[in-house]
Amino acid sequence: MTSVPGTGARRIRVRVEGLVQGVGFRPFVCGLAGAHGLSGFVGNDPGGVFIEAEGEPPMLDAFTAGLTGQAPPLALVERVSVEPAEPRGETGFHIVPSRRAGVTIGLHDLAGGEFALVSADVGTCDACLGEVRDPADRRHGYAFANCTDCGPRFTIVSGVPYDRCATTMADFAMCAACAREYRDPLDRRFHAQPVCCPACGPALRALDADGGPVPGDPVEVAARWLEEGRVLAVKGLGGYHLAVLAAHGPAVAALRARKRRESRPFAVMARDAAAAGELVLLEPAAERLLTGVRRPIVLAPRRPGAPVADGVAPGGRDLGVMLPYTPLHHLLADRLAAPYVLTSGNLSDEPIAHRDEDALRRLRGVADGFLVHDRRIQVPADDSLVRVFRGRELVVRRSRGYAPAPVGVPWPFPRPVLACGAQLKSTFCVARGTRAFLSQHIGDLENYETLRSFTEGVEHFCRLFGVRPAVVAHDLHPEYLSTSYALDREGVDLVGVQHHHAHIASCLAEHGHAGPVIGVAFDGLGLGDDGTLWGGELLVADLLSYRRAGHLEPVPMPGGAAAVRQPWRMAAAWLDRVHGDASPVLPVVAGHREQWPMIVAMARAGTNSPPTSSAGRLFDAVAALAGVRDTISYEGQAAAELEARVDPAERGAYPAGLVEGERVVIAGGDLVRGVVEDVMGGVDVGRVAARFHRGLAAVVVRAVCAVGERAGLRTVALSGGVFQNTVLLEAVVSGLERERFEVLVHSRVPPGDGGIALGQAVVAAAHDRLSR
Repeated sequence: MTSVPGTGARRIRVRVEGLVQGVGFRPFVCGLAGAHGLSGFVGNDPGGVFIEAEGEPPMLDAFTAGLTGQAPPLALVERVSVEPAEPRGETGFHIVPSRRAGVTIGLHDLAGGEFALVSADVGTCDACLGEVRDPADRRHGYAFANCTDCGPRFTIVSGVPYDRCATTMADFAMCAACAREYRDPLDRRFHAQPVCCPACGPALRALDADGGPVPGDPVEVAARWLEEGRVLAVKGLGGYHLAVLAAHGPAVAALRARKRRESRPFAVMARDAAAAGELVLLEPAAERLLTGVRRPIVLAPRRPGAPVADGVAPGGRDLGVMLPYTPLHHLLADRLAAPYVLTSGNLSDEPIAHRDEDALRRLRGVADGFLVHDRRIQVPADDSLVRVFRGRELVVRRSRGYAPAPVGVPWPFPRPVLACGAQLKSTFCVARGTRAFLSQHIGDLENYETLRSFTEGVEHFCRLFGVRPAVVAHDLHPEYLSTSYALDREGVDLVGVQHHHAHIASCLAEHGHAGPVIGVAFDGLGLGDDGTLWGGELLVADLLSYRRAGHLEPVPMPGGAAAVRQPWRMAAAWLDRVHGDASPVLPVVAGHREQWPMIVAMARAGTNSPPTSSAGRLFDAVAALAGVRDTISYEGQAAAELEARVDPAERGAYPAGLVEGERVVIAGGDLVRGVVEDVMGGVDVGRVAARFHRGLAAVVVRAVCAVGERAGLRTVALSGGVFQNTVLLEAVVSGLERERFEVLVHSRVPPGDGGIALGQAVVAAAHDRLSR
């Protein structure tokens, strides 16, 4: 390293990689350089942040250390690379224009595929909220205030590097006042790309049911409509929502009828944590998640007498609550001073609407009015949903606030991978280097609109992260639309990944564990490698391979997919398995008296009754037998309502046996027999539900012990949608820990099908490494 003659000054060239765009990193670098008396510049490029700094060697050392140790709270610095450069003797430190791909800057050739991470959307910070609520501030009442610490990111980004021109804020030219803030190194809006104000930024409008303009203050109009019991469509950060007052029973009922959402719970937005605490019981971990920058929906036990209509969350013990995460939501919550339902703006089974014309078309007849704005949404993103398990978050739906943050893995992907996920709760994953980018929640791939959202999302992620897939992973089920999409890709190597192996691999990836482990994969359904429908599996698995070491006792699934929608059919199959012609006449039998003999005959003959080892279908059967629910309107409903009925004071458990042969088989019929005996004996449904959960957990622990003894393994990975059930999860984890197993559970990635694409990606990469 040379120096400027007559001085001790040195110059360095620095590259910073990680989540360093859209988080105030360049302004931070300017301030850090100024504090150490350095000259030079900083800028963005597709690979992250590039810096040249000049000054005394001790100051340069302190500067480079500070890049990691003092980084902004939203930044994630993964690597800092430093090399010497020729001193220039310049003065001052400044931000320079961003560089595009194809520019060589010493450390990296950007044409070689470098890329920057993109920040997730961030909830409104206290400073911006203070301005919005301050009558003397020029942003008073402004629905789009933001700064380097908060505001829209992923949902407005169209490309990298992260600059205003590569976001939907490019439609709005900054006024002189905003431009001064943007250029002022001492201002918290210094180089905040979405900076705006009422004079130059997006604007709100109120529209009637037909899309016509409504005069008056838009927030005031919207609040009045809600107070009158109307259904309001609100354009938010990642799409349109539908809103009603949470305590207004007729409005909630109208929303359900129009949205065609019979009973799936709605989420409720409260003004602040204190207001949320009036609705649900918040343990400290839940409150931290609720008030954090990601602002997910948090599932928590509903308080008795909470001011929420029964129709908001029928059949459940928990209520999903969230806090405002944009100034618009704060303004509406402040004006109402009451909680309001905020649910995705769509009809049942459709993706969330995010384009204005599309929203007005699709939501006409659902909404009585619209609260809209003119900032385009580049990427649709539903609200994320989390639970708390042992003081940690358990992500159920990973979307706004979380995506597109990567999951880092310790095993490099030899070639870029696209993993197409499953059919339900669809996500996809693109991966390169040591990062896997799991997409936001897309939805169930059961119609054209959702498939289009899926394909557009894949294309956007590939552009954003510079991925040209060479390997494409997919589920084994040939009828999944995600599988069809993968098989239609040309010029790639295809890797089919068994559904439950992908579940376990997803859990391993989250923990950076290569295996082998005993994987317990409990879910609804997934195609097994023998052509049957699995779902209650014990696998001996690593990233490359798996062996089916055990499973739940298989039973027929009468009517195939019809048995998913009508759990009483699974009750018929299990009841016939346990009691045969001597089956007792339970309420569920009496309720379906005319069809029951036909369904039993269908199951016995195997006519349109594929065998399944599914844990999810066992839960369905027990829910129907116990009188909780015999038909459903959404996937997993019966199991969720059975969990909600568990009596926490009950200590009993139904005994269940194991059949040990080539594989360990869990005798689910034993659990069903216990349920039937108690229902016939008039035992309370809460005790029945608790005894079933505890009995299933106990036999799973015994099965794991048997597999572990055979395989010589002491580490267990739990995955699959059934393990979103925290009652079962706690009982299984506690039992395994008593047996001194190490237990891996999900936290950052959903255990259900929303996390399966990550597992597919790491399995495909393992095969790719083996073949190279």
